[in-house]
Amino acid sequence: MFKNTFQSGFLSILYSIGSKPLQIWDKKVRNGHIKRITDNDIQSLVLEIEGTNVSTTYITCPADPKKTLGIKLPFLVMIIKNLKKYFTFEVQVLDDKNVRRRFRASNYQSTTRVKPFICTMPMRLDDGWNQIQFNLSDFTRRAYGTNYIETLRVQVLRLPRRTGTLASITR
Repeated sequence: MFKNTFQSGFLSILYSIGSKPLQIWDKKVRNGHIKRITDNDIQSLVLEIEGTNVSTTYITCPADPKKTLGIKLPFLVMIIKNLKKYFTFEVQVLDDKNVRRRFRASNYQSTTRVKPFICTMPMRLDDGWNQIQFNLSDFTRRAYGTNYIETLRVQVLRLPRRTGTLASITR
C-alpha cells in the first residue's frame, strides 16, 4: 500500500477524528461493535471496539489480505485508553531473511515468549490514556537476531472498550 510512497516522520494508518478512520482497515464484528464516540476525558472522537473475545471483534490493516502495508518506518505509535480490560495488538513485519514475523503485545500476559514466527509479550498500561511506542527494528533484532525491513500488517484484537485516537508508524 505504501511501498512506493515517500515515508518520513509519521505515516498515519488510523486517525479516529478523520472523516473515514477505518477506510483502509478490515473490520470483523461478531458479538460486539466498532463505532466512533466522544471520549469524556479528552472531549474528542475515539474509536470504540468492543467484543466478547479475540476472535469475534477486531480490525486489520490493510483490509485486503493479499496486500501489505510496505511501511519502512520502524516505530509503531498508538494512543490507547486503559479501561482495565483486555487489549491486544499484533504487528507483522518482514526481516532481512525474508521471513514474516509477528509481534503480539497484550495487557493480560505476564511473560515474553519467542517462537520462530511469533513473539508474544506483556504490555503494562497506566490509568487513562497511554502512548505506546513500539520499536520494531529493536524488537526484531533482539527477538530474532535479524534486521527489520518493513511492516506488513497491523491488527488490533479484543478491545472490550475504547481505543486510541491514533495509530501511526514513524521513523
